[in-house]
Amino acid sequence: MDIITNTLYWLSTGLLVPVIVLLLLFFLRALLLGGSSYGQFIDRNKNNQEIKKQLRNRKLEELSVERFSEKQRESNELVQTIIEMIEKDNNRAGLDKLIGDYEIIADKDLGKSRTLSKLGPMLGLMGTLIPMGPALVALAVGDVASMASNMQVAFATTVIGLFIGAIGFITLQTKQRWYADDMNTLDFIADSITERKLKNNRRNRNHEKKTAVEHP
Repeated sequence: MDIITNTLYWLSTGLLVPVIVLLLLFFLRALLLGGSSYGQFIDRNKNNQEIKKQLRNRKLEELSVERFSEKQRESNELVQTIIEMIEKDNNRAGLDKLIGDYEIIADKDLGKSRTLSKLGPMLGLMGTLIPMGPALVALAVGDVASMASNMQVAFATTVIGLFIGAIGFITLQTKQRWYADDMNTLDFIADSITERKLKNNRRNRNHEKKTAVEHP
């Protein structure tokens, strides 16, 4: 029994360094994600202003490709999808495929925030519990300095893990609202394109019938 418990103890203690390294890596990733999300927020307000204006006025025809700058076309996935929908003017199945592709891109982006929101607190908890064993051993033998050092590691990993989880949760909630709004915009554009094509087809058929009646 002692062999098993000692093995478990050394295994769990050996995980402390990998856990701390992962926490540091996720901490840097959380900082980068927070900065990129803020930049995405700025670009989103700038890029979507004209789109929202046209959609509010129900002037889909005026939402032309020329309204988007070259930078928007290269960096903004929503703008790229709208351009493809306008240029290709596909049937409903083709438009749904473009919307589905954008949804996959959105889910991939949300995966970064989900990873941080879940793994951050988990790694923080592991970093808290692992040093508690050596701290209790140090307390039993009266080594206060070693106990304080282990407790310091335990508290630090807890704070870092919670910080990572908070960044992941905040960005996840924010981006979910963004992409829900984008999906609503794309659905509206797809419905408008489909409705416009139906009207054009109906107008063409009426014109052909009228021509056939006038020139039998």
